Amino acid sequence: MKILHVIASVNPTGGGPCESLKKFGLIIESWGHTVEVVCLDSPDSDWLLSYPFKVYALGPAFTGYLYSKQLIPWLKANAASYDYIIVKGIWQYSSFGTWCALTWLRNRGYKTPPYFVFTHGMLDPWFKRTYPLKHLKKWLYWPWAEYRVLRDAKAVLFTCEEERILARESFWLYKCNEVVVNYGTSEPPQDITHQTKCFLAKYPELESKRIFLFLSRIHKKKGCDLLLNAFAQVAKTDPSLHLVMAGPDQTGWQSELKVMAQKLGIDQQITWTGMLEGDHKWGAFRVAEVFVLPSHQENFGIAVAEALACSVPVLISNKVNIWREIEADGAGLVANDDMAGTTDLLRQWLDLSPAQQKVMGEKAQKCFAERFEISKAAQGLVDILTKYH
Repeated sequence: MKILHVIASVNPTGGGPCESLKKFGLIIESWGHTVEVVCLDSPDSDWLLSYPFKVYALGPAFTGYLYSKQLIPWLKANAASYDYIIVKGIWQYSSFGTWCALTWLRNRGYKTPPYFVFTHGMLDPWFKRTYPLKHLKKWLYWPWAEYRVLRDAKAVLFTCEEERILARESFWLYKCNEVVVNYGTSEPPQDITHQTKCFLAKYPELESKRIFLFLSRIHKKKGCDLLLNAFAQVAKTDPSLHLVMAGPDQTGWQSELKVMAQKLGIDQQITWTGMLEGDHKWGAFRVAEVFVLPSHQENFGIAVAEALACSVPVLISNKVNIWREIEADGAGLVANDDMAGTTDLLRQWLDLSPAQQKVMGEKAQKCFAERFEISKAAQGLVDILTKYH
């Protein structure tokens, strides 16, 4: 089996889809298959070197749409050499360009591989409500672009039932073959002592602190402002409580959040780390008492699964689409994505006894092993591909 992933960018700051692409690819290749990627990054992008399989970079791409005139000719010339094509994400040229190339080939009698689309939460109605002008703009090209991309795909892949249900609410013109496929991440490296030492060596002020960990992009949809305000409500109850805000600041919001933290009087109880990778990232999970993500919209949340894998309970909003699974397994706490809900999450956690917190940590690891461990998820993906060949 030879699989081609088409993605706008493999820049790791893009979050979960880029990280999962690596991990899924490695697992599938270990089973004797071939995985390759075509992206619209510039060929000299540093992050391309971190990919363990062949990546064809056809950039530089232009505008926020990431248009590259090389994509369609490349796919016309190379599509037939693959058994399956997986498009990761919509609303950028990578998805529409794939549809254009494969449609052109089919209309001329050429054999083409079936293609599949991961929407990665990009049809969540939260975007429609939050950015109505952007949504109106999307309507202008939905009928002739993304609607056709989804309609003609062999299957549109959703990472949980909640995502599949929500996707139907964004556009009334909607038709596709919906399939829910397991999603997940790999077991973390097990050198816990080394990871912990690496992280604390870099942030020695966190030694002996009770750490609440946020690890995601610094973005308004992640509810960072809710978390700061909620943390301010509980921080005064215990001076050892400390909030670690880990993640890239893609929109320049962090400076505003730091001013907010200062006004709230909690700036000395927050550490801003920027994006963490490798041992530093895993070390952050290892020292964390609990993981917090009060997102307004979250398709899956790879970082949530990574926390579970490290036996760290998760405090999440009910807009993180895997909240039903977390709640059912007792692997964390769930509340609304508002100030009252976020504050309640932190207070509920602090009201638990150490024994109760320990049990929740054990349930977190079990939840990961049974639902989100990557080899099971990868096998599910392979099964779906072969079913729809």
